[in-house]
Amino acid sequence: MYGLCNLSVVPCRLEASDASEQVTQLLFGDHFEVLNHGPLWCRIRLATDGYEGFIGSKQFRFISPHTFSLIENTPMAFFDDLVQVVYHENSQTHLPLVLGSNLPLFAGDGFEIENDVYRFQGKLFTPLRDLRRSLQELASIYLNAPYQWGGKSPFSIDCSGFVQLIFKMHGILLPRDARVQAEYGNTLSFVEEAEPGDLAFFDNDEGNIIHVGMIITGNKIIHASGKVRIDKLDHQGIYNAEARSYTHRLRLLKRIVDEVDAR
Repeated sequence: MYGLCNLSVVPCRLEASDASEQVTQLLFGDHFEVLNHGPLWCRIRLATDGYEGFIGSKQFRFISPHTFSLIENTPMAFFDDLVQVVYHENSQTHLPLVLGSNLPLFAGDGFEIENDVYRFQGKLFTPLRDLRRSLQELASIYLNAPYQWGGKSPFSIDCSGFVQLIFKMHGILLPRDARVQAEYGNTLSFVEEAEPGDLAFFDNDEGNIIHVGMIITGNKIIHASGKVRIDKLDHQGIYNAEARSYTHRLRLLKRIVDEVDAR
């Protein structure tokens, strides 16, 4: 069985319970395999990153294997505003979507998902030819978005979800978690080598990767820590000028954009 998220933002949990930890979020247009379907909860596997978790059984729609395959083989389309509204013709209602939502099978002024017809009048996101500049400009739109574990929207986002979304909107699919993202790309030896769009990873006292951010111009990093913010970066880590202290210890630097082909 296959499904598609047809709501703005849906929590995906570690276990089948409203009290369980949110491990990620589904945005409108995310498609997935339904591994187990129950009356209240479904266990799913997301198509773009293989992430698994539980979502409410009333918070998605089933799609056919054919539709799933079409979505898999059609370039993703995104709008370029923090929030955009689409019109659902079947119910004659409007649905607000957040930045990073996919408009599956988009064509012209809307898209159809089997018997559901949506109309869209906004502007589509088009990456700049300068990929590094494009990544940086898109990331800046999320500034001041509040941090939330497992979040992936401009109103609640975590560090790895932030990085994953920025790259996804440029056709580059990265894993969901920072420790796995750190396995991608080529390692840089010095901070001075880093360019906008490169990723910096940070560890804890046990040596585990616990944080990620994207390097931008001016020896700075944009990352989600309390909120999406910009801080100084050097060979020690992230320096928070407000706190007058280092908040994260640098573990490694990775170059992604020259190593991963856009989808």
